[in-house]
Order: sequence, then structure tokens, then C-alpha cells
Amino acid sequence: MTGTHDPLRPHAHEPNPEPPSVDAAFVFTNPAGAETIVTVADLARLPQIRLPNCYIVSTGHGTSGPFTFGGVTLLELVQSRLRPGESWSQVEVISADGFGNRVLAAELHQSPPSERPILLAITRNGRPLTRRQGLVRLIVPSETDDALRQVKWVGQIVVKR
Repeated sequence: MTGTHDPLRPHAHEPNPEPPSVDAAFVFTNPAGAETIVTVADLARLPQIRLPNCYIVSTGHGTSGPFTFGGVTLLELVQSRLRPGESWSQVEVISADGFGNRVLAAELHQSPPSERPILLAITRNGRPLTRRQGLVRLIVPSETDDALRQVKWVGQIVVKR
């Protein structure tokens, strides 16, 4: 709808240097509204990838990197939590401090598949991320200049039809 405010895209975000909680587990909500808790250990059990030459673009803090982030693709997590053939159109990734990003299914299902997919990072340069560094962190490799898609401290992932 034209003129309707979308709180997840695009929007400003005040920098927050402190984690909103010590727990990195987050809530995963499927298209039917059922919720489950996802832990870092759950993510580590899924197929892992490494993405070199990624940058952290932080509002108010500039750009840092390059880093090699490791973790599971957002698509892999979604597919692992839904029934085969279950339809969905988008994923909302929301920080524990309320900042969020909406990713369309079409973006995750690029053809041909992206060599730099959207990632739920649990490591940086081969070491586990600390909670202060953003564990669990959404990395959007295509974003290089505005910090509006990368989500630090993922607190909820909501899959919608």
C-alpha cells in the first residue's frame, strides 16, 4: 500500500552498543503462528557456510571489516523449520532491541543461487561471536552503505505467507 508506514523497511535506527539480553536464543514463528525457540546450538547443527569480505555497516559507528562470517543461511533455517511445500512469501528478522528487516522469499530463492547469501552469523573470522559482537547476527552481504538490513542480536524470526 502506498503511503503505509512499514516499520521494518527502510527506517532509521539508533546505535545500541549494549546487548538487550545475555541470551542469544530467539523465537521462530512459522506461517501458521506456531512459535519455537532456536538456540545457537540449533543453528550450529545446520549446514554451515563462510562468507569472506563482509563488512559491518553501523549507524553512527561507520564501517568495519572486512570479516569472514560463518553460520547458516537464512533460507536454510527457514526450510529446516517448515513443512515441505509450505508456502511463504517473506521473513521478518527482528532484533531483541526492536530493529528489524524484511526479506522477501524471492530474494532468498535467487536464480541462480547467490554465492553471497543472507546469513545468520554465529562466527566471525573463525571464532564464535560474543553476545556483545551481535550473536546471532543477520548479515546481508549486498548491503554496503546504510546499515538498515543487518540485524544485530536477532530476537525473533517471523515467516509469513
